[in-house]
Amino acid sequence: MPRLLNLASACLILAFTAWAQKNTEWPSYAADLAGTRYRPLDQIHAGNFSQLEVAWRLKTDMFGNRPEYKLEGTPLMINGVLYSTAGSRRAAVAIDAATGEVLWVHGEREGERGAAAPRQLSGRGLAYWTDGNTLKDERILYVTPGYRLIALNAKTGAIIPSFGKNGVVDLKLDLDQTILPDLTTGEIGLQSAPVIANNTILIGTAFREGMTPKSKRNNKGYIRGFDVRTGKRLWTFHTIPTKSEPGYDTWLNGSAEYTGNTGVWTQMTADEQLGLAYLPVESPTSDYYGGMRPGNNLYGESLVCVDLKTGQKKWHYQLVHHPIWDMDISSAPILADIVVNGKAIKAVAQPSKQGFLYVFDRVTGKPVFPIEERKVEVGTVPGEWYSPTQPFPSKPPIYSRNGVLAEDLIDFTPALREEALKIVAHYKIGPVFTPPVVSKMSGPIATLTLGTASGGTNWPGASYDPETHIVYAYACNACLTPIGLVPAPREVSDVPYFAGTDGQEVHIRTGPGEGAGADAPMPAKRAAPAPTGGGSLALNVQGLPLIKPPYGTISAISLDTGDIVWQIAHGETPDNIRNHPALKDMTIPRTGQIGYNVGTLITKSLVVAGDGQLTNVAGRGRGAMLRAYDKATGKEVGSVLMPAPQTGSPMTYMWKGKQYIVVAVSGGAYSGEFLAFTLPDAEEKTPTSGGSRR
Repeated sequence: MPRLLNLASACLILAFTAWAQKNTEWPSYAADLAGTRYRPLDQIHAGNFSQLEVAWRLKTDMFGNRPEYKLEGTPLMINGVLYSTAGSRRAAVAIDAATGEVLWVHGEREGERGAAAPRQLSGRGLAYWTDGNTLKDERILYVTPGYRLIALNAKTGAIIPSFGKNGVVDLKLDLDQTILPDLTTGEIGLQSAPVIANNTILIGTAFREGMTPKSKRNNKGYIRGFDVRTGKRLWTFHTIPTKSEPGYDTWLNGSAEYTGNTGVWTQMTADEQLGLAYLPVESPTSDYYGGMRPGNNLYGESLVCVDLKTGQKKWHYQLVHHPIWDMDISSAPILADIVVNGKAIKAVAQPSKQGFLYVFDRVTGKPVFPIEERKVEVGTVPGEWYSPTQPFPSKPPIYSRNGVLAEDLIDFTPALREEALKIVAHYKIGPVFTPPVVSKMSGPIATLTLGTASGGTNWPGASYDPETHIVYAYACNACLTPIGLVPAPREVSDVPYFAGTDGQEVHIRTGPGEGAGADAPMPAKRAAPAPTGGGSLALNVQGLPLIKPPYGTISAISLDTGDIVWQIAHGETPDNIRNHPALKDMTIPRTGQIGYNVGTLITKSLVVAGDGQLTNVAGRGRGAMLRAYDKATGKEVGSVLMPAPQTGSPMTYMWKGKQYIVVAVSGGAYSGEFLAFTLPDAEEKTPTSGGSRR
């Protein structure tokens, strides 16, 4: 049953003014429905960023039965109230924007259903809706770990009984399929925030993280639209076409009937004026082997545009044919009004794990810059089906590495490079779309890849400045993923091959949320599986990354010209590199950091992003920095210390004359916390435009 905790008082009435989307607020997960993560605020600027102080902080330990060490949320702010999901039970929380005081909390105890959920913990956020300027009806909507859509009164946190069934829509029902094996344990869920556009709630689907599925059969990741007032289902888009729909014939041998996944686990975006929604679709079952689903497999790893009212497909573009690399479209498409060769274009720009920024006309789906189908290597895994070509954008150029070549290896010294070459000789390497291999102790052990599972731009996505038409994208430039395949024992899986290394004990690889449900028993600590002979070589050189720097980058990319304006290494050089004896007395430029959970924030003059790792630097102590860059040049212009790495994308707002920046931090031994930064009272009065800045 729902549980409501009104922590302020039962009679608390918040003073709300007439609402409309304001540049001083943050009403949607990515600031707006276009996914820009942009607010033109400038009270905090290059001259004072380093003077930021913590205005308030909120630990999320209390929102569940155990601390959470993976806080990925981005709060909303409307009329002086922040709203977020938080804690191991994914509670919805309302917070005073100036003080951090908790105003109300709504949590759900979902029992076995919550414990069995494939996507656990607090998720990435929630959605806000109002009926208009009268503010007679204001709602907060979020999806629980057990895949239930909850509607709450934004003022009080109370359930809205007229929505769904007593305020709840069971998302495992009315999905054009029967969820298997049952509604309690059936694998389907969502950790991203709902999106609300033109009174339609867009709901995606997510599945268990991991590369070793238990079966080629899984639940299908269909996308739905719901009425925001009633919770009634309006439409369903079949991301795996049914027999009567176009695209079914891209699933050969009837494989569309049993294949699953192919959902949208990340954020969607929408254009209310055009009445269109943009769906970034993930891989089908399974990530690295698709022999049981021959064909190009629409709409796997496709950007799909649908009508907001009906769910009818308007256009699609498949970014990867027959996905076998885990190149999920992992982040929100960005809606941008740009000018190319003097022509105004309503565009949509899609960042990707492979470091391609795909740009389309968002009305027609036509590429803004030519995309060429090029021949790629065909692999040798028994039973696999391969696409002979893949799409390559002509512009913009790649903004992060997306293949492993000899020139990508560590090159601090000739000796270190020679060691790297000896390690790599046991693996298969090549450009983007080099296929996986069957793992052999004698070699190749696996295909080494960049721009796959954790590479390029992942779920935090990119940001966009609508004034300059520039996208700002963080990318992991050295997230190395070996893709080796081993035969799957029949008692483990009916997939012929899944991820593994020859000579190692076969085990199911699961994601970080597995067993972490708030109502589940505390997961037992397990030792890593012992090798049974052979196994992979360590993918490092004397503890240093096998791939050369920069390890993490932020790129500024013009959508008008298709050019990279600037690119910088983001993140302090890690301690093990700065202090490594083999690099003693060497001057090494900042390397940036390996990581995939860094999101950017754009203000009037700054790009803001936090370090994804802890470092211990003389003069400031151990921590992670929240950094500001001049958005025109990429020059770092300020920083402030945080107690833990950034794990949720930052947001900003203005309230009662003060600008705030809020960011989620967590990881390692540090449980989740929201930090709100603002300027000291004297600093906030600094002129926000014109004149000189100190």
